[in-house]
Amino acid sequence: MTIKNNSEILFLFDAKRTNPNGDMDNENKPRMDLETDTNLVSDVRMKRYIRDYLELFKGEEVFITDKAENSKKRAEQLKKIGKEQKDCMDVKFFGAVLAEEGANTHFVGPIQFNWGYSLNKVELQETKTITSKFSSGEGVGKDFRVKYSFIAFSGSINAKNAELLKLSEEDVKLFDEAMIKSIPLSRTRSKIGQMPRLYLRIELKDSDSYLKDLREYLKVDREKDYNSIEEVEIDCSGLSTYLGENKEKIAKIIVFKDDKINLKGLDLQSFNIESIKLK
Repeated sequence: MTIKNNSEILFLFDAKRTNPNGDMDNENKPRMDLETDTNLVSDVRMKRYIRDYLELFKGEEVFITDKAENSKKRAEQLKKIGKEQKDCMDVKFFGAVLAEEGANTHFVGPIQFNWGYSLNKVELQETKTITSKFSSGEGVGKDFRVKYSFIAFSGSINAKNAELLKLSEEDVKLFDEAMIKSIPLSRTRSKIGQMPRLYLRIELKDSDSYLKDLREYLKVDREKDYNSIEEVEIDCSGLSTYLGENKEKIAKIIVFKDDKINLKGLDLQSFNIESIKLK
């Protein structure tokens, strides 16, 4: 059954001695706002984590993949969206655009993210030179990483956009799972070293309600030099107050919380809570 209610998403994860999102226009260095020493992660990178998880670990067919077939075959698949239950799962999540004659070329995905950003000031690790040996010779490159970054993402699920793509409750549960498992299972050389710490999906009571960006209600001491999750304290009292003020809009809150995260003032006791248990 297609979902009927909107959701708001807050996702926190950290990155230690790794590169959460390389910038191809800047030597693949971690994306940074250099004026504020803020580490950035694009929505496209977040979606890529999820697509890889769906394809590699859940056996789902995805539309955007390194294994993509020719564009004509993909156009035929795209035409079927909304008509068949077994569609490309990433299209049901995020939508798709395809310039192909005879196909509906634009599907707006019900699940969208804003860019993620670090709540702490982030310092880049000193650059290392790396070499790779190939049959044609030896390649030399640079290895750029953050020392420690505590990253916050905001997102939403739009029930109106879910209608055409038939995004179901079961699909959303799969999405919840992918949000938590996809990043630590991305075990490439530049991505290992990241861990999800908190996931909140605030399911609202209808398709018309919405909440503000939940990151605005979190406070972290940006002047402190962090090296690990044990050193980070997140003041969530503002978030608790804001959710309490909007309690009449909220149907339930789906929660994953890592045991090492220190959340000061997060009070969800008055809400209908559904905890995610990892298998």
